[in-house]
Amino acid sequence: MNKVITHSLFTDFDIDLFKAGKHFKLYEKLGAHLVEVNGVKGVYFAVWAPTAQSVSVVGDFNYWTEGEHLLQVRWDSSGIWEGFIPGIEKGTLYKYKIQSNINGVVTEKADPFSLYCEKPPHTASVVWDLDYNWKDENWMQSRKENNALDKPYSVYEVHLGSWKRGENNRFLTYLELADDLVNYVKETGFTHVEFMPIMEYPYDPSWGYQLTGYFAPTSRFGKPQDFMVLVDKLHQAGIGVILDWVPSHFPDDAHGLGFFDGSHLYEHPDRRKGYHPDWKSLVFNYGRNEVRAFLISNAVFWLQHYHADGLRVDAVASMLYLDYSRNEGEWEPNIYGGRENLDTISFLKEFNEVIYANFDGVQTIAEESTSFPMVSRPTFTGGLGFGMKWMMGWMHDTLKYFQKETVYRKYHQNDLTFSMTYAFTENFMLPFSHDEVVYGKKSIANKMPGDEWQKFANLRLLYGYMFTHPGTKLLFMGSEFGQSDEWNFEKSLDWHLLQYDYHSGIKKVITDLNNLYKTRPALYEKQFTGEGFEWINYSDHQNAVLSYIRKGNNPDENLIVVCNFTQVVRENYRIGIPKKGKLEEIFNSDATIYGGSGLANTNTLKIEKSAYDGRDFSVELLLPPLSVTVYSLV
Repeated sequence: MNKVITHSLFTDFDIDLFKAGKHFKLYEKLGAHLVEVNGVKGVYFAVWAPTAQSVSVVGDFNYWTEGEHLLQVRWDSSGIWEGFIPGIEKGTLYKYKIQSNINGVVTEKADPFSLYCEKPPHTASVVWDLDYNWKDENWMQSRKENNALDKPYSVYEVHLGSWKRGENNRFLTYLELADDLVNYVKETGFTHVEFMPIMEYPYDPSWGYQLTGYFAPTSRFGKPQDFMVLVDKLHQAGIGVILDWVPSHFPDDAHGLGFFDGSHLYEHPDRRKGYHPDWKSLVFNYGRNEVRAFLISNAVFWLQHYHADGLRVDAVASMLYLDYSRNEGEWEPNIYGGRENLDTISFLKEFNEVIYANFDGVQTIAEESTSFPMVSRPTFTGGLGFGMKWMMGWMHDTLKYFQKETVYRKYHQNDLTFSMTYAFTENFMLPFSHDEVVYGKKSIANKMPGDEWQKFANLRLLYGYMFTHPGTKLLFMGSEFGQSDEWNFEKSLDWHLLQYDYHSGIKKVITDLNNLYKTRPALYEKQFTGEGFEWINYSDHQNAVLSYIRKGNNPDENLIVVCNFTQVVRENYRIGIPKKGKLEEIFNSDATIYGGSGLANTNTLKIEKSAYDGRDFSVELLLPPLSVTVYSLV
């Protein structure tokens, strides 16, 4: 006898929205929900499985016995199976056993909407709730201002499993991180943390980018409410939280979304569009209404229930192009003969429209590595609607330049100046991410040439250049103290390095650059517009020196930046200045507190009425070796 009671959380309107791909809070209906029906407590289950012949809930409550608790299919052709099972409590393990009407295929799946999962390698879903008493009211009320595009936005990218480890190399818990990580980020001055995917994933070497539990924070580090504590504590410390979000692909693990009900339910049925050759994973069917609703509901879920302040969308380029990582004959052009995936473009536009319409003060950030136009432009102007886009070209060109021995840099100044030809075509974020410190690429510190002193001087110079270049900033964990080895996801960062002056100096320089960025409006008020930047001289390649002005709303607060990309000290180096007055050095990456040589312009510098660099006024500076110096007009 079936032990499932007829019950539904769906209205006819819900079903209409679901079929149309316009239901963006599906997590309130699908999944497992602790409810009370006619005075009896239990769990309401609902799952989308349109080609199923039968769906059983199996779990520890019925000894994983198929057929004991059969769900009932709705009459409205929605493909939703549902029902209420009395007596089931929070913490119950369960899966769906699905008998397909296609060739008798049987699948046993975790709940796509599960709020909590068994700790890997176990794969069951866990009945759970989202009850939590948030204490971040002040942050949420001021978030719109804090997260605005004309505010400082400096991001610390974190992989929770390897930021720091406990005894015997164990993972730290969300609750432990809520103390250690929050204090560290506050100390170093970053405005935001970006977590590499924290949604449940089965395989550690995927770093979280192969998801099976889209609505569940990974149980590796604790319970869902424990992750809420971590976000809450970050907010209370005035730190925003960005989540890596992966709508681009998913693994084919037996308990995951792939071949869910015996059919290609979530993945595109055409392998040319539904399989990713690089990652050996499946690709969502962005043209299917119910799949679009699933993904957008998932984005809304993390913003609503976990108070996320932004979503960094992974691998957007792989979604946009039909021929991405595919050879000729392995892809099919769109209806216009082009290589763009029109379903993806439509999906991303709708995703961004929904997010920005429903959440004040959040940002979506695209990891998009091509020249696809208008990624961070509003959809009503033809853009994709993202708030920001990673500036991958700047990152590649800059690291390529810095890896050169200084004697050769004068021949490659264009590697640096080229970024300004397109810097304002998008709202760019400058990323030195995890991708740049793995797979033999070396750590950021060990990309730098020269002896030990030069390596660290170059690193300080690199970061100073980054923080004074237009755009928001992102730095992967460990890079802020000059981690020597490549990132290893299986162990902690090398925190012991901070006992050495050069490494502690890098941490100090990052802390001071964050403070400079946050306190000097010229560095952020116009960071996405050409009005915020002006070259003084970009053609002194012989000396490998660049000089430029960063501008804010108040011209009196403009900053002068000079970068010396060789270890040669430049005495009496003259640059043109737009107005009379005096200059005061406010930042010097060669300071002794950072491990530098201590050369500096210690006195206030008088601007002379002497034409130079096409300007009526000029000043002579001392340029320390391998340095960035920043000056304010006084």
